[in-house]
Amino acid sequence: MEKPLSGNFRPDKESVSLAEYERTGGYRGLRKALAMGPAEVTELVKKSNLRGRGGAGFPTGVKWSFVPMGKEAPHPKYLVANADEMEPGTFKDRALMERDPHQLIEGMIVTAYAIEADIGYIFLRGEYECSHDRLSRAIAEAKASNYLGRNILGSSHSFEIHLHVSAGRYMCGEETALLNALEGKRAHPRTKPPFPQVSGLWGKPTIVQNVETLCNIHHIVNHGSDWFRALSRTEDGGTKLFGVSGKVKRPGLWELPMGTPMREILEEHAGGMRDGLRFRGLLPGGASTDFRLWTSGTCKRREAGWAREPWLCWTTVPVPSGWFGISSISLRRNRAAGAHRAGAGWRGRRRFCSQWSKAEGALAISIRSRSKRNSLLPETRSVPSRPGQ
Repeated sequence: MEKPLSGNFRPDKESVSLAEYERTGGYRGLRKALAMGPAEVTELVKKSNLRGRGGAGFPTGVKWSFVPMGKEAPHPKYLVANADEMEPGTFKDRALMERDPHQLIEGMIVTAYAIEADIGYIFLRGEYECSHDRLSRAIAEAKASNYLGRNILGSSHSFEIHLHVSAGRYMCGEETALLNALEGKRAHPRTKPPFPQVSGLWGKPTIVQNVETLCNIHHIVNHGSDWFRALSRTEDGGTKLFGVSGKVKRPGLWELPMGTPMREILEEHAGGMRDGLRFRGLLPGGASTDFRLWTSGTCKRREAGWAREPWLCWTTVPVPSGWFGISSISLRRNRAAGAHRAGAGWRGRRRFCSQWSKAEGALAISIRSRSKRNSLLPETRSVPSRPGQ
């Protein structure tokens, strides 16, 4: 299986240099894009069926088509990479920025060409100090090689990238709140319309995209939309980075086709639960998704004969937004009512506990049994916090 996003990842987890990146085809997609028109690049991304990887899943090419184009369009236009990654349990963008930063930079340059953007910002989570250092070095390398700056590679396209370190708020994951924070205001979401594509950063046309989304762009231009769609198991094109933390045998991060079942990720790639433990539940997409819990009650899937493993029978626990700021959530079962809810039944023996991942520096959700502390990821080390965070 092809792995365009993680194919350049080094085993020692060091960053890929510009020379190494170019040897594996780096900036070839940019050269192809500059030989095309901006509208052609946008149409190619539309045909690829790339959807945003930040959570909303909006079609990327369609989003770009809302940006005013042509001589009468207002300037400057802005492109913002959302690298705040504040969702508990997520660390995919950090891996991309630390281990292959030129991939993000090339994706941003090609995207900027397609929407005729003049200035780009990477809105980076404050705790991501290693990402900051490696991105800064990669941006300097790109400028020195004329991949950034005025008249890129002899073309009429000019583009600059600035690295902005976030002060740290979960709400900055919402694009208009992020734009307010970038302008120096409180990170409150804006009323829509107008949408950022028309009136965004400082009232100018702006596109905000997730890091992983942008990292796909130059691969689509380089290999074509048909190639990108063929990577997926569904109608949505491409691959996806899936991360698993908690009490599994092999916590980690994998690039797999879009549409990979949750069962395959947990059993084949994460190795299943650790010895002596059985599956209780999981949080599939960060704090804005529902908990998915195992239930021993009546299961139509099992009765139908095709769900033999009990963990395929789910019940859902909605997570109120007010839970984001607390360190431990007790989930206890009301056996009489047969329902799962916060504050009734498990007697505190098992808790969904949010804690800092010592290896990756990301807030992660795990299942903690009794009082035994769980090391979420291998190769543990302390993660310093920034003053004022």
